[in-house]
Amino acid sequence: MSIKKSELILNPDGSVYHLNLKPENIANDIIFVGDQDRVESVSNHFDAIEFTTQKREFKTTTGMYRGKRLSVISTGIGPDNIDIVLNELDALVNIDLKTRKSKTILTVLNIVRIGTSGSLQKDIPVDSFLMSSHALDLNGMLHSYQIEEIAHQEIENAFVKHTNWSPKKADPILIKNSTVLANKLMSEKIYTGITATAGGFYGPQGRVLRLPLQDAAINGKIDSFSWKGSRITNLEMETSAIYGLSQLLGHHAVSMNAIIANRANGTFSQDYKKVVQNLIEYTLRKLVA
Repeated sequence: MSIKKSELILNPDGSVYHLNLKPENIANDIIFVGDQDRVESVSNHFDAIEFTTQKREFKTTTGMYRGKRLSVISTGIGPDNIDIVLNELDALVNIDLKTRKSKTILTVLNIVRIGTSGSLQKDIPVDSFLMSSHALDLNGMLHSYQIEEIAHQEIENAFVKHTNWSPKKADPILIKNSTVLANKLMSEKIYTGITATAGGFYGPQGRVLRLPLQDAAINGKIDSFSWKGSRITNLEMETSAIYGLSQLLGHHAVSMNAIIANRANGTFSQDYKKVVQNLIEYTLRKLVA
């Protein structure tokens, strides 16, 4: 059955609606960054640039790095944007845009997020790198899909009980990273842990300016949660959406975090741009090793 024009929207030139991309414009190995200006920070390392485009906050550059074809895409902020980016990327490789039918043979994408994050634990210092072994979805976007096969109900229930999670909020979902990519990017200098993904920067991450929180103690509850040696190490706004949609669609994904703040001791990096640049260089080297 063909997918309706209202469901898979294409631009007049045949590119997908939000990303402004055609299938030939992207590599199978893709780096996600949040900030559109960070696309150039990655692509400056490329040996050759093949293609670049931008629409809204979604900027894409594809090129070659040490013999490997890579694309880097800015996703903007939040799980809602990840919903757009991952669904449209999957459409580019796994749907025939002319017939609007799913392909028989599916393509697997390798997706690496390079992002910034704040540590929740005192022993994970500012300026370090952290790989998300799992992502804990606290924002609810994934509940629009059939997520039973990727969830981990036992640990999710334990988190709900530990935090006295409000039933008015979306049920948390725990999703694992791709072992294939994790093994490729891991080293002794990388911390690992569960990354919590919020749907906002202020209240959803326990920050108080002028508005009181639904649960003033939520950050302490999150920080103190542990399950069979695993703990929640950091908090950001994209990883669970990347992990969840990638697993559902059959792609590999891993999230690499530059820790630029420590919420536990109130510190912030003195040169966060350098930390991000160091993580970019580390990730690129690992991807071609």
